[in-house]
Amino acid sequence: MTHAPRFPRGLYGITPDTTHFEALHEAVTAAALGGMKILQWRQKQLSPTLSHRHALAMAQHCRQLGVVFIINDDVDLAIAVGADGVHLGKDDGSVRQARERLGPGKFIGRSCYNELDRAKTAIADGVDYVAFGAVFASSVKPDAVRAPLSLFAQARALVTDQAPVSLVAIGGITADNAAQVVSAGADSLAVIGGLFDQPDVRATAARFAALF
Repeated sequence: MTHAPRFPRGLYGITPDTTHFEALHEAVTAAALGGMKILQWRQKQLSPTLSHRHALAMAQHCRQLGVVFIINDDVDLAIAVGADGVHLGKDDGSVRQARERLGPGKFIGRSCYNELDRAKTAIADGVDYVAFGAVFASSVKPDAVRAPLSLFAQARALVTDQAPVSLVAIGGITADNAAQVVSAGADSLAVIGGLFDQPDVRATAARFAALF
């Protein structure tokens, strides 16, 4: 029997680019009440000072909500705000270096796009999850490579008792198309617009959560 992955299964919200942080906190609360398990802080437009200030506030907010808080791309920021982990793209340094700096208790995820070999390397390096995508056309990254859903069954063969890694799907996922992604083998669904751009964030989160 395969050991359960450490990384939570379920809805994985990613913050939209915004400067309306009060509204963002309200939306995150609504998503958490609907069943969101993880939030990734992804703010590409902020200065380092503003990013630190607002990420710290969101880290504290997520702690109160019982939501795992992940920082996109930035190990320094993850350490500075006491985040639960970091998500690394292909240009964000090595998993092993991030693990040395973060310690064993933190989560590390790696973007693997549509590349199974990249996932094999990340798993060997000790990640907690690998992310494949875009599984559908993405409005956030319209030029992103497309990752076939068949990748999840192939990646599942890489998951063992020694490497109980979660499989995360990202890219164009909505409450309407999410069921097929879960059926394909995704443990978690990373969603930006399909969650936070919806008129009722809590109800949308609940639709995603019901799939798990």
